[in-house]
Amino acid sequence: MSDLEGRLEAILRAAPTVMEALTLARDLDLPDWLLFSGAVYQPVWNALTGRPPDHGIKDYDLGYFDDRDLSWEAEDEVIRQVARASPPALAGMVEVRNQARVHLWFEDHFGEPYGPLRRSAEALERFASPAFAVGARLEAEGEITILAPFGLEEVFAMRIGPNPTRPAPALAKIVAALRARWPEITMEE
Repeated sequence: MSDLEGRLEAILRAAPTVMEALTLARDLDLPDWLLFSGAVYQPVWNALTGRPPDHGIKDYDLGYFDDRDLSWEAEDEVIRQVARASPPALAGMVEVRNQARVHLWFEDHFGEPYGPLRRSAEALERFASPAFAVGARLEAEGEITILAPFGLEEVFAMRIGPNPTRPAPALAKIVAALRARWPEITMEE
């Protein structure tokens, strides 16, 4: 484990709502699941800036991968299962998506092609910025697995740059929205 992974794990463990989300996902035992994006990097920004752990976190993105049934109905059943099991602190805040079916709707929703994935971790490689491409999973024995295909340097530097493997035309708009909550972040062109 790198120093930054250790720091990230300590920050996540000190964020009660994040730990509730991780525990919820672990206990539901969804296939190939990850808590990712803002639910993981934004607590870091809060720790770095002295804000409360939940400051600015709008939702907790929970991805899982199940290619046995790519129907909306199957995904919706998992969404309802997570909603029923969510503790009060997470009510209505866990956004669940089956990563095996993202390619079916992504282009219509975001206007850019998105090929099928083979596992949840692969989704991280397609996030708009390396700073967003971080995931965590609470294992059965209590360890936290951290996945960050581009590393954690951008997260801890509070710097948002483009994903080197794909264009992100809306990145400036995303950064502007994030700066409303964390004015300290910088954008790399």
